[in-house]
Amino acid sequence: MKVIRTVILALVVIGFTASALWFTNRSVAPKEATFEDVVAEAKMGGYKLINIEELAERYKKDSKQLLIVDTRQEWEYRTGHIKYALNFPMEPTWLSEWREKSALETFLGPDKNRSIVFY
Repeated sequence: MKVIRTVILALVVIGFTASALWFTNRSVAPKEATFEDVVAEAKMGGYKLINIEELAERYKKDSKQLLIVDTRQEWEYRTGHIKYALNFPMEPTWLSEWREKSALETFLGPDKNRSIVFY
């Protein structure tokens, strides 16, 4: 009876380990975001969306008043970016957004009325 229990326990542990390895190593393809998704998320968060013409006007007027955040990877940022843009690399997955949330809050600072542009 003790041998059977040991074998069952070993099989459970092997099954659990295999499941954990599969879950943590599976590829997660991010969902392609649509403009409707962006609008819905902005509305939920209380953000105001502006068009490219308004952004260009604000940038020409006083580009240093805008916080421009380049969310591409660091090597992409180094190959070229908008003048005065700061780099904060983010993967487009919910896990990445969740993991980076506190770092992003620190990066953005306490001013909640500041205009922020992500690209």
